Order: sequence, then structure tokens, then C-alpha cells
Amino acid sequence: RMEGFGYYTLPMGTEYRGSLWDGMFHGQGELRRPTGGAYRALWDRGLPTQGKYTFTDGLEFDLEKWLYCDGYDRRFYTEISSGFKPPGIAQLTNLDPPKIIPKGCYDCGDGFYNPKTRIVVDYKRKFLRNADDDEHEWILRTCRKAWDLTAEEEPK
Repeated sequence: RMEGFGYYTLPMGTEYRGSLWDGMFHGQGELRRPTGGAYRALWDRGLPTQGKYTFTDGLEFDLEKWLYCDGYDRRFYTEISSGFKPPGIAQLTNLDPPKIIPKGCYDCGDGFYNPKTRIVVDYKRKFLRNADDDEHEWILRTCRKAWDLTAEEEPK
């Protein structure tokens, strides 16, 4: 079994880097998602005892003091960390400029969703997952779609 410090790639592309003991994550280690996020933790026989998830853009998840998209402050993280754009320039996603959505698809935050195939792919068009009924309904109800047009007034 694997022991010491090493790298291990899971079937979906997530990579573990850190200490291993008896074939399990044990000690300091990090799980890196193929899309860029990472979970750094202290592991005990394969289970995380304490850790922190950091999103691709640098935002750290904090269950106790989560202040991002909480209903009162609807700014994107890039707006919080870099400030607002000048009036009249809309920021539609956390990524700026936003990714161009393929025809008939939705931008669901970590990639594109095709409602006909119910498949989510990352922004490089690599398979991420099949959407279940709940995710399908949520994406159709809340996410930006390719055929949305921005209805902005022309300046006078």
C-alpha cells in the first residue's frame, strides 16, 4: 500500500497531494479539482479532521462567516475583491469577461449545461457530471442561458 508523501489522481481527475499511510490520506494533504478549486486538510485514516476549501478565484469557504451571495449582498466575489465597474458596464458573472455559452446551453458556474443531454461540461468542454432532476430544474430556473439578450438602454 502507498505510504509517505505522494500524488494520487482519482478517476474524475481530482488529484490528491500529500501524506499517505496504509493506502489512505493521512496527515497534511490537498485535494485539487481539475477545474481549479482545492481542499486543504489534515487527514486521519482517510477522513478530513479539519480543512478549508478554496475556490478557483481565491475565495475561501467559511461555513460560520459566509458573506458571499447571502441575499443581502449580491455582488460577485471579483466585485468584492476588485470593486465595481463604471456605471453602464454590466458584470454578468464572476468571470469577467464571461465565457461565451454554446447555443442551447446554460452557464451553471463550473461549466456549461446542455438540457437536452443533461450533461455538464467544464469551460474546456470536458465532461464533469450528469445532472439529476433537482439540478436540471435549478439550472433552468436560475442560470444564464445562451439566448439571453442584455436589454440595456442606449445612452442619449
